[in-house]
Amino acid sequence: MINEITLRLNGETRTLDVNPLKRLLDVLREDCGLSGIKEGCGEGECGACSVLIDGVFMNACLYPVGKAEGKEVITIEGLVGTENYEVLKESFEQAGAVQCGFCSPGMIMAAESLLRKNPHPTEHQIREAISGNLCRCTGYNMIVEAVQLASKRGEGLW
Repeated sequence: MINEITLRLNGETRTLDVNPLKRLLDVLREDCGLSGIKEGCGEGECGACSVLIDGVFMNACLYPVGKAEGKEVITIEGLVGTENYEVLKESFEQAGAVQCGFCSPGMIMAAESLLRKNPHPTEHQIREAISGNLCRCTGYNMIVEAVQLASKRGEGLW
């Protein structure tokens, strides 16, 4: 069953002919050519496939593309080039919060989502916001430090 699905993807209206039950993750990677979004666990536990859907942090591996009809989807590619992304990227680099890079897009999406809601989060709130994202290399203390740094550097952005 193929349907026409229209959504806003990274600021651009896209109409796709896809099975509405296909995972958003697969549509973004296979049909839209976006490689920043990753599949880690495929079960919504690692955060490698994180996106914002109408501003809400979601795991694209659990989200059928049919539910994205008429919604705004932002991937890491949609953040690249924005002032928010530059602040986050520089903060992650300075804090040493990037090693292999596999989890970085999801961590940055989690940080963006948190800072949009709460530009001055506590350490506990940061840890809670990134709790659905796994990192096997860096360790969470450096990631928390990166989000705290971005919060300070990005004063007035979020």
